[in-house]
This record gives sequence, structure tokens and C-alpha cells, in this order.
Amino acid sequence: MNQENEEDKYTVLLPTYEERENLPLVIWLLVQHFEESGYNYEVIIIDDNSPDGTLDVAKQLQKIYGEEKIVLRPRPAKLGLGTAYIHGIKHATGNFIILMDADLSHHPKFIPTFIKKQQEGDYDIVTGTRYSLGGGVYGWDLHRKVISRGANFLAQILLRPSASDLTGSFLILCVRLYRKEVLEHLISLCISKGYVFQMEMIVRARENGYTLGEVPITFVDRLYGESKLGGTEIVSYAKGLLQLFSST
Repeated sequence: MNQENEEDKYTVLLPTYEERENLPLVIWLLVQHFEESGYNYEVIIIDDNSPDGTLDVAKQLQKIYGEEKIVLRPRPAKLGLGTAYIHGIKHATGNFIILMDADLSHHPKFIPTFIKKQQEGDYDIVTGTRYSLGGGVYGWDLHRKVISRGANFLAQILLRPSASDLTGSFLILCVRLYRKEVLEHLISLCISKGYVFQMEMIVRARENGYTLGEVPITFVDRLYGESKLGGTEIVSYAKGLLQLFSST
């Protein structure tokens, strides 16, 4: 049971789109690890009008775990990842914000490690990395691994970030913990949309002198549903990277 910083509260922003099958398990794991570690928390589910009934599942989960812990803030359409964060943070009551995906590509078991890392270094941001000792990727074929490595290498060359795994926000939604006021400031500075939005936040954080800690994580390909990565996402990433390079 955690006894430090009892006044701290952690808000998990969980954007969803067609995650009906994954959502019950990810919520169960989040609740389990928060309750075991003793941290005060809430999970805000931001569903973008999923046609598979994700919101109906979320409503049932809210009944099980309570409205204080599971907060529903749906939107009328699929409006993009960046705007989902903006929407969610308006309703967050925590002083720390955790961004993660609902597809179980990152196990919620890492969250207590993120919190401990932040407390030890008093960091403004803690981000996960697949590229340090203890990190890795499981379930990807060689083609996707090559794309990921190449995208990360290109981002490192062009953007010179302070994070080793910048393209966690391209092929996957990278798990990150932010001080709430830092995230709000970075959001106000960012011009990108979609998955490049998370990448830009790290670049803007470096420009503004915010401190960054890293935690090794393992990425596992989604259990249910199809990956949202395709040719359109790769083209959007390339365009967004070049736009980000020209503006920083």
C-alpha cells in the first residue's frame, strides 16, 4: 500500500474506438493495479461513437466499479486523438494524467512503476520506452518492426527529442504520465493532430525545459480487433513529422 503523496490523484485518459472486447479486461487490470498499489485514481473513457457498442460496455463497467472511478465522457464522432485528450482533461480531477490505449498493447501493470519513477525524480513527464534494457516488442512481424525502427530513427535525426522511443506515438499510443498543468501547457502549444500529436508534445516539452523520465516497457500486439495502422497512417506520420521538423 502506497503511503506517500496521499494528496496525489491519477487520472487515466482512455480514448476508445471499437474496443468492446478489450475494454472490460483493461479496466479490470487498471482497477486491480491501482487498488493494490493504493494510489487514488479515476479512469475517463472517451469513446468516439464506436459502432461496435463500446460505450454500452463502458456503461456496464461503470455500474460495476462506480461512477467515481469510471467516468464516461463520450463524443458524437471519431474526432482524433489530440482532441480526445483535450476533451478528457477538461473533466479530469487528478493532478497527474496518464495517457494510454485501450487495446492492451501496454499492460496496466507498468503504471505503478511510472508513478514511482515520477516520485523518485520529481519528473514533469514519465514516458515508456521499448528501446532500453527491459523493454521490447512482442507479436509484431519483421515488416512492422522495420517500419517502427525506421520511423523512430528518422524522428530522432530530425527532432532531437529527449526520449529514446518517440514513435511509440506513431505505431502505438505511447503510455505517458504528465503533471496535469504540464500536459495542459503542452496541449496549448501543439498544432499536430492524430498520433503525431503525442510526438509533438515530447518535442515541445524539450523546448520548454520540462524534465523527462523513462520506464522500460514491453509492447504486445492487441488481443482483439484489428490494428489501426495502414498506408494512410504512415503517410500522415511522414507529413506530420516534416511539419513538426519545420516548426521546431
